[in-house]
Amino acid sequence: MKIAYWIVTVLFCLMMTFSAGMYLFNSEYIFTEFVKLGFPTWIVYPLAGAKLLGVATILIRKNRSLVEWAYAGFFFNILLAMLAHIVIVDGEQWGALVALIMAMSSYFLGKKARPL
Repeated sequence: MKIAYWIVTVLFCLMMTFSAGMYLFNSEYIFTEFVKLGFPTWIVYPLAGAKLLGVATILIRKNRSLVEWAYAGFFFNILLAMLAHIVIVDGEQWGALVALIMAMSSYFLGKKARPL
């Protein structure tokens, strides 16, 4: 169980770190995508910071409530991104669906494999 937890969690954290990196280093492209989805562009940088803090919180796992908040933040962020892609019918919701499955798998496997 621990091996499955670590595989899923590392893959999920890499995905979120890559996402935050795109927000920070390819921001012009991300701005245009956010506008297409109907989101304000000012949220890009705070969201990148929140993703990086969430990844650190999940990997360090020192405070139960912070870990729960990190997973909750990722869950709602990914769910809303998936729904935004579905609403504008651009067919790009599949990456968000994979991220959502990985986040939920990491969360539930973590409860069994790495109790706080």
